[in-house]
Amino acid sequence: MSGGEEREGHGMIDPVPDPHTEPVPGPGADPVPGPEAEPEDAFRPGLDDLEAQLLGEPRSMRRRQVSAGAGISLLSARRFWHALGFPNVQDEDMVFTDADLAALRAVVTLVRDGTFDQDTALAMTRAMGRTADRLAIWQAQLMAEVLEHEPPEPVERRPGEPSRGVPGSAAARAAGEKLTELADTLEPLLVYAWRRHLSAAIARMVADAEPSADHEGVFRVVGFADLVSFTALVRRLSEHQLVQVVQRFEALASEVIAAHGGRVIKTVGDEVLYVTIGTPPAAAIALDLVDAIKEDDILPKVRVGMASGQVVSRLGDVFGTTVNRASRLTAVARPNTVVVDDAVATALSSVSGFEMAQLPPRTLRGLGRITPWRLQRAGASGRRGRSDSGSATTT
Repeated sequence: MSGGEEREGHGMIDPVPDPHTEPVPGPGADPVPGPEAEPEDAFRPGLDDLEAQLLGEPRSMRRRQVSAGAGISLLSARRFWHALGFPNVQDEDMVFTDADLAALRAVVTLVRDGTFDQDTALAMTRAMGRTADRLAIWQAQLMAEVLEHEPPEPVERRPGEPSRGVPGSAAARAAGEKLTELADTLEPLLVYAWRRHLSAAIARMVADAEPSADHEGVFRVVGFADLVSFTALVRRLSEHQLVQVVQRFEALASEVIAAHGGRVIKTVGDEVLYVTIGTPPAAAIALDLVDAIKEDDILPKVRVGMASGQVVSRLGDVFGTTVNRASRLTAVARPNTVVVDDAVATALSSVSGFEMAQLPPRTLRGLGRITPWRLQRAGASGRRGRSDSGSATTT
């Protein structure tokens, strides 16, 4: 929502109408006629019907109508639109629907009744916008891949050979039609998943806030799992094959991590970052992940680094020295092995099912000199605890 005369006002609680505002059509009103009613970014023929089905109605309002209908300045309305993740629009663009107006009014009401201040309202909107954007792209690509016809046995790509990384036109349109058809079925599942995760997030937050004799602040065990030689793999495989590898890795890692009560913080192609509250679950995740990938015919070898300690938890992500230490330890690990810091090794020393072998001290960039340990399952003898033999290897 940009361009034209705007007034700063008082943000989202600014009730000043714009002097050039057009009247706001009521629900169900006909779109404003005229050649300018078609926005510059209108869908191509055949897709506008899908948009109308998803949005519930055709686009019928310009930006000034929406801002006036919500009783706020154009600048404030633009901030809301940007927080959702959408670009600027011009005065003449017929972009908005009654649903956009209702959403803006809902956010304005939260600010005006004192539930949120403006910054918090925009931050909440931004969180939903980013999450919805990633979810929509993820689902659209998945559906297109399901519908895309692929050769039964794709050949490896030679260096320099081009590769198509997007679905064909027919598959893309078919995916759009199918997702539009399923939208009403998927929408309740989205709300269900959000409420489930919100409940779990509140429980973790309350637990972290409770005083602890053992730890201060937010304590987590952090694990990094990294596919070995992924860069070489990227050069060698077709994009379709790389998609298969990444999806297989993410699906397998997510399943193993969730099974032991961990949380996937993020995935970046060949790497997954996860956290747990307890040390034994984190160790079980690492070892199960290595074992599962060993048995997989598609995935290359994996290596895992783990560290425990205080983390900074912010907006679903984690930061801090503990996270950096786990990342650095991943580089120390050899293929199909797990390397942990001294805190993890100490915590597991009295837990059955695990054993640790001390490795030579290493100097890690930005962290100084530390003693890494190789984690493995207890042998047939059932021996547990730490072996302080500096001659241990990670083969």
